Amino acid sequence: MTDNKFTESMTIWQALQVHPQAKDVLQKYGMTCFGCPGALSETIAEAAMVHGQSKDKLLEELNGLLAQ
Repeated sequence: MTDNKFTESMTIWQALQVHPQAKDVLQKYGMTCFGCPGALSETIAEAAMVHGQSKDKLLEELNGLLAQ
């Protein structure tokens, strides 16, 4: 993890540890497999690609949580 900031190389599991509302943002983008083994190894960039989402928009929204 990078100084309490969401990055594209961060795994889904790591993202969930950074901010409690990250789960809500990820769900909004169709990423709902928080308990599956993939959450431990799949990065935010990989998950965005698999779900047909923009990693940049996803990261912008996730990092917006930290500004609140």
